[in-house]
Amino acid sequence: MASETKEAASHAADAAASAPGMPQLDFSNWGNQIFWLVITLVVIYFILSRIALPRIASVLSERQGTITNDLAMAEELKLKAQEAEAAYQQALTDARAEANKIVADARAEIQADLDVATAKAEAEISAKSAESEKKIAEIREGAMEAVTEVAKDAAKEIVSALGQKADARSVTAAVNARLKG
Repeated sequence: MASETKEAASHAADAAASAPGMPQLDFSNWGNQIFWLVITLVVIYFILSRIALPRIASVLSERQGTITNDLAMAEELKLKAQEAEAAYQQALTDARAEANKIVADARAEIQADLDVATAKAEAEISAKSAESEKKIAEIREGAMEAVTEVAKDAAKEIVSALGQKADARSVTAAVNARLKG
């Protein structure tokens, strides 16, 4: 059996040596292979240059045009946004100024109303004060008259209590002299 195995291995080695191997590496076929390689490369070149590359170039130019248009539109929209922001800021400034003007007008109106009300209240207070002073003067005058009468009566009574007789004219003159100072 061992000899049979050696013999089979020997036949296999001979068959491998006599077989041409890979057809691409067989020098007898190289002319044919080079011919078909050149034809295939020429066909691929024409297919790429006439069909595929123009399509790719048109897609790339279309994309470039779209990108350029989009960038231009973005720049235009950016300018519009900046203009809108400037308009918004201006409107906000105008609104603040208008609000401040309204507040100032309202304050001025309230101050004017307050001044009128204050003047009216002061006039009423002055009138009531004058009226009160008049009443106080009347009360003082009435009180002085009452004090004078009481003083006259008291003087008469005191003089009478002392046992003297006083006439009304001398009592009145004495009381008036004493009241004056």
